[in-house]
Amino acid sequence: MTERRAPTSMADALASYVSRSGFATRFRQAAALEAWPRLVGSQIAAVTEPESVTPDGVLRVRVATAPWANELSLMTPRILARLNAEKSGLFKGIRWIVAPLGAR
Repeated sequence: MTERRAPTSMADALASYVSRSGFATRFRQAAALEAWPRLVGSQIAAVTEPESVTPDGVLRVRVATAPWANELSLMTPRILARLNAEKSGLFKGIRWIVAPLGAR
């Protein structure tokens, strides 16, 4: 005879699936897109727009102008440190893309 187990709640089953599937990491990476203005400050947030995160941890960010992209590329180590301090080392790099903001 098999041992009977108590039913698992839907929330516990979903949490277990997310953890086993690797989606938990992707969800934490995606959370940085929402937290971007708070993490980088209003001045940088005004000229940038996070676009996506690759599975290996590279954040793609749109930048309004080439001079800003150049400045931000120099600031990448500090910005990565802020992102990783909050999100436990999920980000390996940032790719700054000069493109109009809001254009997806």
